[in-house]
Amino acid sequence: MLENLPLYIPFIFGLTTVVTLLLFYQTVKKSNSRNVKQYSTKILIGLILWLAIQAVLTLQNIYSSNINFFPPKILLFGILPAILTIIGLFSNQKGRQFIDSLPLINITYLNIVRVPVELVLYWLFLNKAIPELMTFEGRNFDILAGISAPIIAYFFLTIGKIRRKLILIWNFICLGLLLNIVIDAFLSAPSPVQKFAFDQPNIAILHFPFSWLPTFIVPLVLLGHLISIRQILKYKN
Repeated sequence: MLENLPLYIPFIFGLTTVVTLLLFYQTVKKSNSRNVKQYSTKILIGLILWLAIQAVLTLQNIYSSNINFFPPKILLFGILPAILTIIGLFSNQKGRQFIDSLPLINITYLNIVRVPVELVLYWLFLNKAIPELMTFEGRNFDILAGISAPIIAYFFLTIGKIRRKLILIWNFICLGLLLNIVIDAFLSAPSPVQKFAFDQPNIAILHFPFSWLPTFIVPLVLLGHLISIRQILKYKN
């Protein structure tokens, strides 16, 4: 763990991770498919096990040791498996049935967790654990996605006051905001491919509990946008 870090920062981030987990679990529970609902508890257990694995790897300093290793170990053992899982869901029939059964309104509300995440990133910057460019004072505007998510969910999905095309555009914009911070975070982390922020690199994600951000929260948010875009395009009529 990062030393001399105020306890409220990892606590709030850990709480944000739990909220993300529960929001996704509720999304699965509200699936329009009975089969998917039956597997909701197993999915929850699987995600908890994944979080536990990432916690062990981080606490054992697997990610923070030998930063010259390529590819970065957090990419190899944390991010890549999550990305491959997303690809797998979209690549087979059962996976597509699963993602098409999830309620769009719950997926949209999931983006609310981006607000506390951005606050945590700002506090980490103040404590010299990440560079300024990864915060809303730098070039990370991802907090806008979190702030606008409940507005989009309510006015479009609840009372139908926004056209479907606009929520599609919103998802693409928010996806772009997510990719922007992901790229900046990757290129500012200590590794052979680091390109900037050498004076104050992104070391937080290599430590517990912040490794859950790139290995759990970001993949779920990414999955949510991809599901939303697919559903809107598929059921555009």
